[in-house]
Amino acid sequence: MSETSTPRRDPEELHRTLDEVWANPRGFRALTVVNHTTLGLRFMITGLVFFLIGGVLAMLIRAQLALPDQDFLSPDLYNQVMTMHGTVMMFLFAIPMLEGLAIYMVPKMIGARDLVCPRLTAFGYFCYLFGGIIIISSLLLEIAPESGWFLYTPLSSSEFSPGPGSDFWLLGVTFVEISAMAAGVELVVGILRTRTQGMSLTRMPLFVWYILVMAFMIVMGFPPLILASILLELERAVGMPFFVVEAGGDPVLWQHLFWLFGHPDVYIIFLPAAGIVSTLIPVFAGRPIVGYSWVVAAVILTGFVSFGLWVHHMFTVGIPQLAQTFFSAASMLVAIPTAIQIFAWLATLWLGKPRMTLPMLWILGFLIIFVIGGLTGVMLALVPFNWQVHDTHFVVAHLHYVVVGGMLFPLVAGAYYWMPLLSGRLPSERLGRWGFWLTFLGFNLTFLVMHWTGLLGMPRRVYTYDTTMGWDLFNLISSVGGFILSVGIAMVIVDFALHFRFGRRSPRNPWHADTLEWANTMPPTNYNLVSLPAVHSRHPLWDDPDLPRSTSAGEHGLAGTTFGRREMWGSDPLTGQVREVVHVPTNSWWPVSAAAALAVVCVSLLARVYVVAGLATLVAVVVLLYWSWENGAHPRASASDEVAPGDPPLHSRTLDGPGRWGMGIGLLANGALFLSLLFGWFYLWTVSPQWQMPDASPLSLPLLLAGGVVLTAAALWLERLVRGLRRGHDRGLAFGLYGTAALGALQLVLLVVLLRQAELAPTASAHDAVVTVALIYGLIHSGLATVLVLLQGRRVGYGYVSARLPYEPLVVVQLWRYHLGVYWVLVAAFWLLPTLMGGSA
Repeated sequence: MSETSTPRRDPEELHRTLDEVWANPRGFRALTVVNHTTLGLRFMITGLVFFLIGGVLAMLIRAQLALPDQDFLSPDLYNQVMTMHGTVMMFLFAIPMLEGLAIYMVPKMIGARDLVCPRLTAFGYFCYLFGGIIIISSLLLEIAPESGWFLYTPLSSSEFSPGPGSDFWLLGVTFVEISAMAAGVELVVGILRTRTQGMSLTRMPLFVWYILVMAFMIVMGFPPLILASILLELERAVGMPFFVVEAGGDPVLWQHLFWLFGHPDVYIIFLPAAGIVSTLIPVFAGRPIVGYSWVVAAVILTGFVSFGLWVHHMFTVGIPQLAQTFFSAASMLVAIPTAIQIFAWLATLWLGKPRMTLPMLWILGFLIIFVIGGLTGVMLALVPFNWQVHDTHFVVAHLHYVVVGGMLFPLVAGAYYWMPLLSGRLPSERLGRWGFWLTFLGFNLTFLVMHWTGLLGMPRRVYTYDTTMGWDLFNLISSVGGFILSVGIAMVIVDFALHFRFGRRSPRNPWHADTLEWANTMPPTNYNLVSLPAVHSRHPLWDDPDLPRSTSAGEHGLAGTTFGRREMWGSDPLTGQVREVVHVPTNSWWPVSAAAALAVVCVSLLARVYVVAGLATLVAVVVLLYWSWENGAHPRASASDEVAPGDPPLHSRTLDGPGRWGMGIGLLANGALFLSLLFGWFYLWTVSPQWQMPDASPLSLPLLLAGGVVLTAAALWLERLVRGLRRGHDRGLAFGLYGTAALGALQLVLLVVLLRQAELAPTASAHDAVVTVALIYGLIHSGLATVLVLLQGRRVGYGYVSARLPYEPLVVVQLWRYHLGVYWVLVAAFWLLPTLMGGSA
C-alpha cells in the first residue's frame, strides 16, 4: 500500500473537490447532515442545554434544603424535581455529552474522515433529542415521575404511581438508550476498522482505547435497562405482573436489571474522562505516558470488573451473606486498575516537566476530587458501613464526587484543550482560572460537607427536616456551596461563549501535542484531512511536526476525491494495515424520518392510542427497510466500483467490510438483552416466593421441534449460499435466498401458531408473562431475518448482490446464526429445563 496512491494535485483543487463532496446542506436540509463533526457538536450542545436544565433543578433542591421546615417546594413537586435532576444529569447529559465528544474526536485522532456508519450516528442523535424532549415535557406538564431517577418498583408501578409520569420516563429513557446503543456500535466499528495506515492497536492514542472500552460497555451494559423498561411499561400498560409478588413476580428484579446497567454506567462515564486525563498529562508533561501497556490493561480490566459490582447498590435489600461478601470484595478489587492509572499519571508528571496551563489546572482538581470519591467508595464497599449510610446523604456526596467531579473536571479540561482545534482561538486564562476556583471551591463546599450530613443520619429523598435534627448548618453550607458552584460553571460557559469571538488566534498545534487530531486545520473541515497519513509510532506529530502541512498538501494516501465519493481507509483491526476503501454514506432524510416515526410511537403509547402507535411502528419499519436498501452496491451508495491505481477495493466489494462488524457488534447488544431476559426468567423461578411453575409446559413440543427443524434447514441453506459466494460462485443464488425466505416465513407461522395454542395468561402470572415476551422476541427475530433475506433475493435481481458483490449476504447470515442459536436456547430454557425439573407450586 503506497503512501501516495493518487497523482499529486494542486492542494487548493484537492480542498475544493473534497468540499463539494463533503459539504453540509443548509436551511431545512441541515436535518439530513450525517457528518461526524457536525453531529458530535450537536450532541454536545444538546447535552449542554440539558446540563443547564439539570443544574437549575439542582439549585431548586438546594434552595429547598437550605433551611429546615421550608415549603418552597411541595412534597410532590420536590420528588419530581429530585427525580428529574438525576434523570437529566445521568441520561441526558453525562453519557450523551461524552459520546458527542467521542463522535467528534475519534475519527480525527485515528486519521479517518468520518465514522463508518454516519447515518446511524444521525439516527442516534435524533433519538436522543426526541427522547430528551419527551422526558423534559413531563416536568413542564407537572406530571414527571416521583419515584427517583432509578424508578424502583413498586413505587413506580401503577398502584403507587398511577399517573403517566413513570411512562414518560420509561419510554423517553428507552428512546435515549437506543441513541446510546447506536453510538456505541458506531464507535466500536469505527475504531476497529477505520484507523489510518500503520495505526495498530499498540499505536492507538490512549483516549481512543478508553472510548473503545466505553463503547463495548455501552453495547453490553445498556440492554438490561432497556429490557427492564420494556417489562415495567408492559406491566403498567397491559398488566403483565413481572414485578408483582402475588402473581409470581419480584420488585427486586427491577433493581438487579437497573444496576446491571447502573454500575457499569458509572465507569462508562468515568472512562472517557480518564481518557482525557491520559491524553493531556503527557502533552503538558512533555513526555510519553509512563506504562502505556499497563494503562491499557487497567482500562480493559476496569471494563470487565465493572459488570461484577452491581449488587453493592443493593446491600440493604436482603441479599444473602455469601453474595454480599463476593460483591464487597469485587467492589474493592476495582480500585486496583483505577490505582494503576492514577500512579501512571503521577509518574508521568514526576518524570516530565509539567506546564501549569489552564487545562492542567482542571486535571489537578480532578485528581484531588476523584481520590476522595474513590476512598469513600472503598468505605461503601464494606457491608456494615454501607448498611449504616446507604439511605443517607453520604451516598449522595459519594456519587457526586465520583460521577460529577470525576467527569466534569476532566471534561472542562478537555474542552479548554481542544477548543483551539474547534475554533482556531485560544482560551482566556483569567476567566478560565476564575471559573476553576469557583467551581472547585463550590463543589467541595457542597459535597464534602454533605458527607457529614449523611453521617449525622439525614436521609436521602426527604423534602424537608426539623430544626431539632442538627442538620441546619451543614445543609446551609452545602446550599451556599451549590450556588458558588453554579457561578463557577456559569463563568466557564461565558468564557467558552466569548472565546469564539474574542479569543486570540491560535497557531497550529498550540499545546505541542502528539496526536493526529492536531494535523487538522483549525477549525477542521468536514472531511478532516485532505490526505490520510501513515503512522509509525504512538506520537505521529512528535515524530513529524510537519505533518499538518504535508497532509493539507495532499502528500499522503487517498488524497482528494477522484470518483465523487466520500472515502476513507478501511484497515485491519489489529495491525492497522489498509485493506479496503470505505465509501461512506452521504446526507440523507432516512435517519431523522426513522427517529421521528419512533417518536410518534412513543407519544402514541403515552396517550394509549395504540392504533396510531401500530401505524407509526409500521412506518418506522418501512423507513428503516428503505434506508437499508440504499446500501452496498446500490447506485446511491456507490455509483462506481472504480478505485485509483494501487488502492485496495471498495469495502462493499469485499468479504469483510465494516458493515459485517456492525452487525456483529449489534448482535452482541442483542445478546445482552436476551441474556437479561434469561436472567429474569431464572431469577423469578428461583427467588420469587409466589412463582408458579405449571406441571406441564404450556408450549407444544411438536410445534417447537418443527419450528426448530425448519429454522435449522433455512440457516444451513443460507450458510451453503454464503460458502459459495466466498468461493466466487453465485449459481442459484436468487433461488436459494428466496427458498431461505420461504422457510423463514414457515417458521414464523409455526411460532404464531405456537403462541396462540399455548393458552398463556400473561396478565395473571409472571411465568406466562415471561414466556410470552420470550416468544414475541423469537417472533420479531424470525420476521426480521425472513424480510432481510427476502430483500437479498431482490437485490440479486437488481445486480446489487453476486459473486462479484458478495458482501451483503455475509452480513445477513450473522443474524440467522444468532436467531438459530437463540431459538434452541429458548427451547432449552422454557421447555426442556422446566420439563426435566418438573413443575413446582
